[in-house]
Amino acid sequence: MIDSAKAGFYLNTLNSQIKMDLPFTESYKIKMVEPIRKSTRKEREAWIKKAQYNLFNLRSEQVFIDLLTDSGTGAMSDQQWGAIMTGDESYAGSSSYFHLKETIKDITGFDYFLPSHQGRAAENVLFSSLIKEGDLIPGNAHFDTTKGHIEFRHADAVDCTIKEAYDTTKEHPFKGNVDLDKLEHVLISNPKERIPMIIVTVTCNTAGGQPVSMQNLKDVYQMAKKYGTTIIFDAARFAENAYFIKMREPGYRNQSIKEIVREMFSYADGMTMSSKKDGLVNIGGFMAFREKEMVDKCSMHTIMFEGFVTYGGMSGRDMNALAVGLQEVVDFDYLDTRIQQVKYLGDKLIEYGVPVQQPIGGHAVFVDAKRFLPHVPKEEYIAQTLAVELYLEGGVRGVEIGTLLADRDPHTRENRYPALELVRLAIPRRVYTNNHMHYVAAVLKNVYDRRDQIKHGFSITHEAPILRHFTVELERVHKEASVRK
Repeated sequence: MIDSAKAGFYLNTLNSQIKMDLPFTESYKIKMVEPIRKSTRKEREAWIKKAQYNLFNLRSEQVFIDLLTDSGTGAMSDQQWGAIMTGDESYAGSSSYFHLKETIKDITGFDYFLPSHQGRAAENVLFSSLIKEGDLIPGNAHFDTTKGHIEFRHADAVDCTIKEAYDTTKEHPFKGNVDLDKLEHVLISNPKERIPMIIVTVTCNTAGGQPVSMQNLKDVYQMAKKYGTTIIFDAARFAENAYFIKMREPGYRNQSIKEIVREMFSYADGMTMSSKKDGLVNIGGFMAFREKEMVDKCSMHTIMFEGFVTYGGMSGRDMNALAVGLQEVVDFDYLDTRIQQVKYLGDKLIEYGVPVQQPIGGHAVFVDAKRFLPHVPKEEYIAQTLAVELYLEGGVRGVEIGTLLADRDPHTRENRYPALELVRLAIPRRVYTNNHMHYVAAVLKNVYDRRDQIKHGFSITHEAPILRHFTVELERVHKEASVRK
């Protein structure tokens, strides 16, 4: 018999030999904080009514946790702030321009670039140079500004995303992929003069922050060369896409993020970039190209719309900060911290039964509003209804990715009802803690628990002819009005 003292000794010895798995933790420490204020529901009810139920119209101090966008809302590093102090503000030939040029070449492999003040400005320059009325621009679920710029020029964006992207319950590692059969049908059925480019968005925001596989990028590029057109990446979240390739696609686990990024861009002729995402800065964008001919086509519009070709709407200090950010974003530890936090929120929501796009994407969690609010008619803007309820419940601001964002058909002027009605919870980079994510999940659970009481949404009282969701004005639809309708 072993007495109790000896038994305790052996048990302690055994426990000391069992190595504990270390919990996940952030790859940075916090140096500066900014206070945020919790408001009351009564305050929020007054604020959102005054904002005409458009979350874009809220003042920032009226929001407790702001997940409206991850664009320009991140926290810069100490190295980036230091780089700001050495910016060269020369109008032409700034050393900051050449520093950024060298960094873009190192990261993407592209020899030529033109700066712009943000991503949609880069689209404006590129599309003004290449797209004409009647053109077709196929791609994987173009985002709002991309589609807006295309349709503003009386051209058509053609969605060639794989069908799996539109089933939020289906697990597929690369829901951002282009459907090659759909794409080839577009290319075969139309003269190549009408298809100046194919746009591949990495990651695909509209589909739920979903990545595109390396094999798909390669296949699309080969098809483009076969049919004589150009591949342009909408590369706002290129590094997050590379992370998913590393973690999900066979053959890439042992490659660095930087190596994966270089291969990704080898399957493109050019790119537009909103640097406010994976550039880790608060403002800025650019275009980059493999061939000088593309720069020559775009330079005139850069000078007209943005500024001289060596600053293009950016200050030297912001170009310096962007050059540092592009190096920081291809660090695996940074990306792992970033995407694990997004997954933490997604997993919490799944635990609470909240329907979300699965698998969880790179920059945001996308809540399936159709499944969340099955009683709200599609004509009453389901996703916007859920986004307003989320704000009223806990001061959390998300954004509608649904019928409002889809805009009206440019030919019929009827509402376009997309396959997915989503509320995007876009998480700023290096800003919030997981406690904040837990709070967001709890707020959504409270709304979900009373979902059967939410039966009506909104009607439009005023809208712009294009990109209406930014400035739309709404009013509540009450039961009596809905019955009359």
